[in-house]
Amino acid sequence: MIFFAQPVPHPAQLTIDFTHPGVSVSPNLYGLMTEEINYSYDGGLYGELIRNRAFLDDQKQPAHWSPQGQGSAISLEKSGPTVARPMALRVKGGAANDGYWGFPVTPRTDYQLSAWVKSDSTGPILATLESVSGSTVYARASLKGVTSNWQNLETVLKTSSGIKPTTDARLVLRTAPGTTILLSQVSLFPPTFKRRPNGNRRDLMKMLVDMKPQFLRFPGGNYLEGNTLADRYAFQNTVGPIESRPGHLSPWGYRSTDGMGLFEFLLWSEEMRAKPLLAVYAGYALKGEYIKPGPELTPFVQDALDEIEYVIGGAGTKWGAQRVKDGHPKPFPLECVEVGNEDGFDKSGSYEGRFVQFYDAIKLKYPNLKVISTTGGKDWPGLMFPMVQRSPDLVDEHYYSECWDMMAMATRFDGYSRTGPKVFVGEWAAHDLVAPWAGENPNGPTPNMRCAIAEAAFMTGLERNSDVVAMSCYAPLLVNVNPGGHQWAINLIGYDALSSFGSPSYYAQTMFANSIGNQTVPTVLANVPMQTDGKRSQSGLFASATRKTATGALFVKVVNALSTPQDIELNIKGASVDPTGTISVLTGDLKAMNSLAEPKNVVPKTKMLTGVSPSFHCMLPPNSISVIKLRVGR
Repeated sequence: MIFFAQPVPHPAQLTIDFTHPGVSVSPNLYGLMTEEINYSYDGGLYGELIRNRAFLDDQKQPAHWSPQGQGSAISLEKSGPTVARPMALRVKGGAANDGYWGFPVTPRTDYQLSAWVKSDSTGPILATLESVSGSTVYARASLKGVTSNWQNLETVLKTSSGIKPTTDARLVLRTAPGTTILLSQVSLFPPTFKRRPNGNRRDLMKMLVDMKPQFLRFPGGNYLEGNTLADRYAFQNTVGPIESRPGHLSPWGYRSTDGMGLFEFLLWSEEMRAKPLLAVYAGYALKGEYIKPGPELTPFVQDALDEIEYVIGGAGTKWGAQRVKDGHPKPFPLECVEVGNEDGFDKSGSYEGRFVQFYDAIKLKYPNLKVISTTGGKDWPGLMFPMVQRSPDLVDEHYYSECWDMMAMATRFDGYSRTGPKVFVGEWAAHDLVAPWAGENPNGPTPNMRCAIAEAAFMTGLERNSDVVAMSCYAPLLVNVNPGGHQWAINLIGYDALSSFGSPSYYAQTMFANSIGNQTVPTVLANVPMQTDGKRSQSGLFASATRKTATGALFVKVVNALSTPQDIELNIKGASVDPTGTISVLTGDLKAMNSLAEPKNVVPKTKMLTGVSPSFHCMLPPNSISVIKLRVGR
């Protein structure tokens, strides 16, 4: 692949103009959005390996548990140890859990096992990690100290060095012959990121850290709202000891344990060195229920204030003290609070009144916090502006668009007002032909190279307009690729119990976020070939440039959406340039994807550039995303 080229007649030209001032780049331009969809937490990032650990997924039968051994029997009963753990599993002989599509068995690994147990017999419980057939035992240990009172017992299952990594595994708990036990909250954790108890999966966390996100938006998304008011995200039920968290039904068709609770979200952001961006429940549920502004909404506003207090309150406050008790004396660096999620879907028209009530209460108690509206700007015209009673600090706009339309949005923010609220592009992704929410979708579960190219084109527009666009984050972030593991067709990072991979879009996101300056440099594209879909035409090249004023580093992003190589002449106006640099390129067939079997099918490659001058040529491969890194002086 040739990155540096000799001049050809009439090449496309990209002028990077230092003679005109750019705008400041938002330090929070690239971040992450998360919600419980596609088994993103349970069965995904959250380290827990036991599925239906508290026997609450199905009140009639012990889902994902089965009897093991001749004469064995299991049954549910309402005799659990706590209010949040009302159910127990009665086991005679043995019981097995099938995990989230298996268990990740790896060599030389310690698995932390715990279980709430009671029995009239004091004999130990044998625990094994074994193959689904039972023919191979990977690790074994005993839970000892069983009594007639509920207590949490712990042990460690250790695998040997000779084991081949596999997901063909189950956890089996066996009693002594003729013995019956009661189980509640059975838990198994592999080593987690930074060894944090109740922590996150290591490979996924490394991928997220590599993206260098500046913020984490949580808890979502539809997950925040719930299908009904009863199923909304209630933060009070997600903090404190795990056995005190009842969990709740996710709007995506399965139950959330809430093991990934508010505290864990905050620790997750801290471990990535990202700022938390808290979304608070604002009184609207997905199936149309809403709370009228006024006295009925007041308790929900107080819940939001309490939640914020948990995040940033001092040790002398009620909820700040709870955070300290949970293990984090120092407040978290919260700067932004979002009121609700996609409230443009609330056809009652109540959001403006609800937003005002939340806005006033938050600003009164926490005047330095920025408050984000979920309507406004240009994606929900007329719903909030210009008639809004309170001007939000940011408006959240969401775009799930076909690839052609996503590329066209590279210029979307060029015409936005520079005096109104900043824009938070809180959810966005490109899809190839079929919308990701469509049933029987043939795409996915992760995007192809065509999607990555469209998204990179869109991101050049975010960068060029970062005086308006203050924050952005792709969605959805995570997907379990097993059959039945995903409810959305296009997602950034895929995994099963054992392995993970980044999509081409993941690498595009990482390339952009890892190469960003603090100030834009104006760019002009000329002699640009056009692309067409047979009905419409638009530019075939997209570009942006930013620089680090303290170091002289210059980052030029160029997207070639054409199916042919493109010679491009780069003209650096008003600055000197070092004679060497680098170029990183992501390219491939438009249908090319990554997968568990081929995780590195489409990845960026970096080479040196030599002979760089104020005017030089680069050959851009077809269907490519390029990041050129140079050093300039003024």
